[in-house]
Amino acid sequence: MAAQAALPQADSSDQTISSPVAFVYVASARGRDNNEIYAFAAALDGKLTPVSGSPFVGDVTSSMTANGKYIFGTNGVSIYSFSMASDGALKKIAEINAQQFNEYDCGGPVALFVDRTGTTLYDEDYDGNECANTDYQFFNIDDTTGQVSYAGATGASSVWFNVPVSFTGNNAYAYGSASYDYKPVVFGFKRTNEGKLTYMKVNPPMPAAQKGDFYDPYGAAADSSDHVAISVVPFNGSTGQQAGPPQLATYTADGSGHLSTTSTYSNMPKAAVKNVTDLWMSPSGKLLAVGGTAGLEVFHFNGSNPITHYTGLLSTNQIDQFFWDNSNHLYAISRSAGKLFVFNITPTSFSQAPGSPYLITNPQSMIVVPEQ
Repeated sequence: MAAQAALPQADSSDQTISSPVAFVYVASARGRDNNEIYAFAAALDGKLTPVSGSPFVGDVTSSMTANGKYIFGTNGVSIYSFSMASDGALKKIAEINAQQFNEYDCGGPVALFVDRTGTTLYDEDYDGNECANTDYQFFNIDDTTGQVSYAGATGASSVWFNVPVSFTGNNAYAYGSASYDYKPVVFGFKRTNEGKLTYMKVNPPMPAAQKGDFYDPYGAAADSSDHVAISVVPFNGSTGQQAGPPQLATYTADGSGHLSTTSTYSNMPKAAVKNVTDLWMSPSGKLLAVGGTAGLEVFHFNGSNPITHYTGLLSTNQIDQFFWDNSNHLYAISRSAGKLFVFNITPTSFSQAPGSPYLITNPQSMIVVPEQ
């Protein structure tokens, strides 16, 4: 691993990247009324250079997402829209109080995400059943102004809906998974052309476990086709104790959005990340990044066939969030370590990018915007 680098400064004229392959944004909680967003331009080799004017003022403490034209961030109550200049510079242009639409006047947006077209903004939101459950709100995005307008919520709410959902390649279905009180659920929603999410009772089976064990799932990452990766943790049915490390299952969606799997305890790879924090599929659908409390690992994703080992641990710091660009780079933040990592990864080679990792004060969330 390369030695960690101090956060680079943006005051040198020779730091301009003429043709960045992506812009990387990291929200930093520097203290009350002093939250900022660091912006970087990524070179072809993955090296980061600060965008002129970075860091930018932004009260983003929970989550960020982007649709290629605008950045959206939240502090758990409001959702802010930021415009992106051609050099990656940010400017706050709009905001909306998302909490006001909750039935019980509590909770608020936890995680933001967009569909594959970037026309609808969604949030995972504590709301239903006196804010003990979670549902998903959806907002229309004005392509001209960046302003978002409330369009509704799923209506269905549950303690299981505590993760962002991942959209299939045709943008028609979205899936997530979770467990509560040892009750595993893989859930799905159907998306209309207008962006509305309607709950589907897909209830697919868990992968076949060893005799006496059962699996609890967490998260989902769909490829650009009809396949979905889900992490599952084995537990002993008698003791209720964890019976091994997380494993990675693959599901396939049919034309009606129902899921099936051929994954079993014997053909699923084991992950070394300990407790999974997130999954993210590469744009090609050939690589699956898995982060957790013990680090970051990348696997070969093979559609409906079993997922296979690839890199081993790329970092041993807890990894909280990560994204790919379209140029074979994987970006990741560790909140506890205060680091931003960049890796160059293809299906045949992997390495840490020059300058990585970078030190950032209290990184909270991140988003990557690939150049079109």
